[in-house]
Amino acid sequence: MYGIIVCMKLSRRFDQAMICVAVASLLLIVACFVMSKHMTTYAQGDEDESFVVEEAKYVTFHDGGDKLTVKTEAHTVGEALERAGIEVGDGDIVDPGIETDINADNYHINIYRARPVVVKDGLVDKYLMTASYDAKVIAKEAGLTVYDGDEVAMVPNAGFLENGAATVYELTRNGGRTITEEVEIPYTEETVKDEAMENGKSEIRQLGEVGMKRVYYNVLYVDNVEVSREAVKEEVVREPVARVTAVGAKRSLPPASGTCADWARQAGVSEADLATAVDLIYHESGCRVDARNAHSGAYGIPQALPGTKMAAYGADWETNPITQIKWMIGYVNGRYGGWSQAANWWYSHGWY
Repeated sequence: MYGIIVCMKLSRRFDQAMICVAVASLLLIVACFVMSKHMTTYAQGDEDESFVVEEAKYVTFHDGGDKLTVKTEAHTVGEALERAGIEVGDGDIVDPGIETDINADNYHINIYRARPVVVKDGLVDKYLMTASYDAKVIAKEAGLTVYDGDEVAMVPNAGFLENGAATVYELTRNGGRTITEEVEIPYTEETVKDEAMENGKSEIRQLGEVGMKRVYYNVLYVDNVEVSREAVKEEVVREPVARVTAVGAKRSLPPASGTCADWARQAGVSEADLATAVDLIYHESGCRVDARNAHSGAYGIPQALPGTKMAAYGADWETNPITQIKWMIGYVNGRYGGWSQAANWWYSHGWY
């Protein structure tokens, strides 16, 4: 009897343990589900680096009368089309363009399919595939010239056997012999000097914008073929806006005379000529390596004109005082025969 009672107690404990295990397992499943809803999804990248997977967006394609909505992680319109398996032909138009970024949820993409079109111009029929529905644009796409006063309109397809299922447009000439075209006006480039900006630096202060003008032409025909045209009138629709670039024009300060003398020594000026050379240098440029004559454009310590002459003594001629003074030594000796002669000329004339 005692053995039966023990067995019954053990059975109850086993049942209770199984219930606890079942409840614990259920709680664990619920916890995992809740955590999965709130955790960010990660994907494994190259070199074991983790990165966040971007949220997918809903994109709807409108293709004629068909409509397709998909959820996609595509970045651009073109990528979304490819992932959806939608093919686009050469003459088809996609709006927005295939390079456009998909930057919003519930994004809509329109596809306009090219269709066969016939444009009739008198006895001439032009066949083309186009996605446009603008009659005059279609006529121009067909290679026809549309003159002022001409009309292009859709007409019934009377020659189904000849034209097939093409949409037919007819170009009606109304005797016009003038053409109006819109022509871009390029913007100009302007440069302004900024004395608060370091030399060698620049920044765009104003973006350039192209303008637009209408040009009216008289057209000359021979045997109903255009042979020339003459512009008879122009009117500006939108003025261009110049692009303005600021360039650094900050003036450097003259160095101490001792510094200038050291540069002259390193360049090869003798001690006997040093005082005269430094005096001439200060009269001419203040020993400033970036000194520029606003009128002539002469540049640097020796005021070489043009400054590119000094490139024969080093590629750093724009910024290196020693390179500039080396060129000056050759100039002084070649033109005047020495520093004293060059200085005397400067004292007499105010230039050398």
